[in-house]
Amino acid sequence: MPAILSIAGVSKTYAGGRLALKEINLEIDRGEIFGLLGPNGAGKTTLISVVCGIVTATTGTVTVGGHDIVKDYRAARAMIGLVPQELTTDAFVTVAQTLAFSRGLFGKKPDAVVIEKVLRDLSLWDRRDSKIITLSGGMKRRVLIAKALAHEPEVLFLDEPTAGVDVELRKDMWQTVRLLRASGVTVILTTHYIDEAEEMADRIGVINKGEIILVEQKAELMRKLGQKRLSLMLQGKLERVPEALAPFNLKLSTDGCQLTYVYDTQQQRTGITSLLNALREAGIGFRDLQTHERSLEDIFVSLVSEKAA
Repeated sequence: MPAILSIAGVSKTYAGGRLALKEINLEIDRGEIFGLLGPNGAGKTTLISVVCGIVTATTGTVTVGGHDIVKDYRAARAMIGLVPQELTTDAFVTVAQTLAFSRGLFGKKPDAVVIEKVLRDLSLWDRRDSKIITLSGGMKRRVLIAKALAHEPEVLFLDEPTAGVDVELRKDMWQTVRLLRASGVTVILTTHYIDEAEEMADRIGVINKGEIILVEQKAELMRKLGQKRLSLMLQGKLERVPEALAPFNLKLSTDGCQLTYVYDTQQQRTGITSLLNALREAGIGFRDLQTHERSLEDIFVSLVSEKAA
C-alpha cells in the first residue's frame, strides 16, 4: 500500500540564512500513528507547516494521497487537518458554529450529522451552543481538534496537542486519537511528553537541528536501543566500588547501599552471572535486586546528545 504522505528532499532556509529543515525524506503509512519527537527548535513545527501549506519549502516535494501540495494544493489541503499549538479560534462564536465555518472553508456542504458525531466523540456535544470564550483551556483544546476534523480529513496533524492540559484530559485525548486511527485517520503527533509517544505511536521519528536522525517502529527501536538496569540492594554499606568490580562499570548510590549495573539485552551474554560471581568473591552480599527497562525518553535523550556531540 502506497504511503498516504510522502516528503522528499524537503529543505527550508529562512530569509537571513537560517536553515530550519535539511533534506527531509519521510513516508507516513495510511492509518498509522506517527510520533515526531525533537527538542525545541528542532524543526517539528516548520515541517508540519510545510506539509500544511503554511510555509513554502525551499526545495523538495510533498504529496498527500498522491496530490502535490503545490501543484494540486486544494485537493491536498482538503485531506489534511491541523491542530496547532496555539489556541486560534474566534472567541465569540459557539462551538457548533466554528465547526460549521471550518467545514465550509474546505467547500464541504453543511452536515449536521458529521458535526454531531465529531462533537460527541470529543465530549463537546453538551457545549455545542457555548461560546468559545466561556470554555476552559482543556475544552478549547478539544474544540481545536474538533475544528480540524470538521471537514473529514484523512491525515491529522497534532502539534503538541496536550501542552498545558491536565493528566486526566491527556488520557482522554489519547483515547480520542486511538478512536480516530480506528476510523481510518492517519495521525502525526508532535509532543514534548515522551510518555505520550511511547503510549500511542506505532512509529517514532526523531528530528534534531532540522534533520531526521532516526525513523523506526517503536517496538523495534526499544528492542534495539533499549538497555536494562539491574539494581542490587546491598546488605551492607560500601564506601566505594572495589577495584575487582571495575570491569562492570557499576554505579554506587550516594548512600552506598545500592549498586546499579547496565546491560544490553541484545548481547548473547548480559554479564549478570559473571557480576554475581564477582560480588560473591568480593564478599559483597545483597538482599534484593530489581531490573528496570530503558524508557523511550532515555533513548531519545541519548540520540539527540549523540547527534549534538
